Amino acid sequence: MANIGIICEYNPFHNGHLYHINKIKEMFKDSTLILVMSGNFTQRGIPSILAKDEKTLIVKKYGVDLVVELPFIYATESADIFADAAVTILNELKTDYIVFGSESNNIDNLINIANIQLNDKDFDNKVKAYLNEGINYPTAISKALKDKADIINTPNDLLAISYIKSIIKNNYNIKPISIQRTNDFHSKELENNIVSATAIREALDNNKDISSYVPKEVSKLLKNRSNINYFPYLKYKIITEGTDIKKYLTVDEGIENRILKVIDSCNTLEDLIKKVKTKRYTYNKLSRMFIHILCSLTKEEVIKNKNVKYIRVLGFNDLGRKHLNKIKKDITLPLITTPKYYNELLTIENRIDKIYDLISKNY
Repeated sequence: MANIGIICEYNPFHNGHLYHINKIKEMFKDSTLILVMSGNFTQRGIPSILAKDEKTLIVKKYGVDLVVELPFIYATESADIFADAAVTILNELKTDYIVFGSESNNIDNLINIANIQLNDKDFDNKVKAYLNEGINYPTAISKALKDKADIINTPNDLLAISYIKSIIKNNYNIKPISIQRTNDFHSKELENNIVSATAIREALDNNKDISSYVPKEVSKLLKNRSNINYFPYLKYKIITEGTDIKKYLTVDEGIENRILKVIDSCNTLEDLIKKVKTKRYTYNKLSRMFIHILCSLTKEEVIKNKNVKYIRVLGFNDLGRKHLNKIKKDITLPLITTPKYYNELLTIENRIDKIYDLISKNY
């Protein structure tokens, strides 16, 4: 029996995600499906519309056997850090394959690019040169690859490269497999029954019916839900802490001064991001930075907890329980199934959950 790993955020879980799971079930008839899932905040730097407990119940209903959490400290980081932590957890859980959606569905090219990024010194030098010009990291990567491989600039493929890099550099015995993505990740159009999570979130904000684009149980949970507006809390924190916000993760290169200069005139998060955005600071990077400020995630905390220190189980069915019982003696990290276990990283996670509960109580 194969152990299949997937890494997802499910914000929210939609028909495309269900297609992904069903496709895996077709490919691997007898398998255990293991999900590493972002909790209450996502890699794009936004709160999850549904809480992690709600998401866990949904994915168990639709075919996932074991759900574990990707801690906030990694879930809201850059693609490489996000991917490395998630793949490390999958490796600990004795995963044989990692299966991901891909716009190109060209696994050989993705592996080639991963090897270039890890081992090509010329590529590395070009990236550094572009960064010194003030270009943001994703653009620098793309420009440096121009003459070395087929250019990849779509989000699922870029994340897939990060997964593959983690497998290669850590010498994990996990095989990457891609599934053709069936829709445009960025599209906000509600055209077919499989649309992007972005389109669904925007539709919810505009009180549009999304029942055709998500499974029935998800549609019930999403009734009267919308994107969580945490800006008033963020604005208060920035104004009261002033330049002290520079201690938080991602607040670098004096950008705190730029934030403080405009914060009084901003009434929405979108407005703040637009006024602070530079060539170096992308929209998603700024979104992550503001989440780090909101949640008081300091650079010191991140340095202390650079490596994954535990595996937190969010849910499982009978098959997932059997898998855990089979491998638990071979897992090198603490396996947490109750909130009684203590370490600093879990303390951070508990703080994050309380902040999420606070900002989401009216949604």
